[in-house]
Amino acid sequence: MWSQVMENDSTSAFEGFILVGFSDRPHLELILFVVVLTFYLLTLLGNMTIILLSVVDSRLHTPMYFFLANLSFLDMCFTTGSIPQMLYNLRGADKTISYLGCAIQLYFVLALGGVECVLLAVMAYDRYAAVCKPLHYTVIMHPRLCGQLASVAWLSGFGNSLIMAPQTLMLPRCGHRRVDHFLCEMPALIGMACVDTMTLEALAFALAIFIILAPLILILISYGYIAQAVLRIKSAAGRKKAFNTCSSHLIVVSLFYGTIIYMYLQPANTYSQDQGKFLTLFYTIVTPSVNPLIYTLRNKDVKEAMKKILGKGEAKVE
Repeated sequence: MWSQVMENDSTSAFEGFILVGFSDRPHLELILFVVVLTFYLLTLLGNMTIILLSVVDSRLHTPMYFFLANLSFLDMCFTTGSIPQMLYNLRGADKTISYLGCAIQLYFVLALGGVECVLLAVMAYDRYAAVCKPLHYTVIMHPRLCGQLASVAWLSGFGNSLIMAPQTLMLPRCGHRRVDHFLCEMPALIGMACVDTMTLEALAFALAIFIILAPLILILISYGYIAQAVLRIKSAAGRKKAFNTCSSHLIVVSLFYGTIIYMYLQPANTYSQDQGKFLTLFYTIVTPSVNPLIYTLRNKDVKEAMKKILGKGEAKVE
């Protein structure tokens, strides 16, 4: 029996998978194609703008914008790793993805999602240092430390994926090829297994504590200290400035963590595929596209840098 399971799995490895996605709602697929393509283009434009501004404008050569540029690059990689395949499947009747394509997609979705969790915690620490230790900020957040913190974020995410992606892909599927999702995501692939997955789910939960919950706790602690520091500021203008410094990051954290915690910290048997699809759609296309907008609209430095660049462009045209 076990040899038959392995034979079926090897067959599916060659044949790949079928991403069911929203094929049961064909009238919705064309609408989703337009929506997803629009958000994808906005994501690329917005995040490329943030990266460009952080490089060319000397006023943005600070730790905050160094981490923001990392976040923008991350969002571009995250969407590019999943959306093109999604658009291909939404566009026509072919819903297939190769085994290698599924493996690569799963690895990068897991890795980059983990990187973002840790990177948001690093950005919270940066805001803590800026608000609570303003006189020592440049000493604390020196370039070497910033590089080390960014490296920890990237290595943590990819290390977590290096453990979980192979374990998920190696689960016996008894010839099942239909993935009830529009991308190769861990909960959907675990749900296809024809064996008990409790051990793998326990491992996933344990790693999620370090990749998701631990950074979230650090974020909450950082903002606890920030709140205390803000309340001690006597002037209304000072409190407003401190709030504006942190509000953009808080909005991004809320959007990202709200969906991630719901997706990955619940048992597989309570996992609703329809809810999972729409939540994944939200953090795959909406969150990466609104991040640059949130930071641009609520950040004076970024808006001034954009005006400076646009002003130079208009001057050259004249």
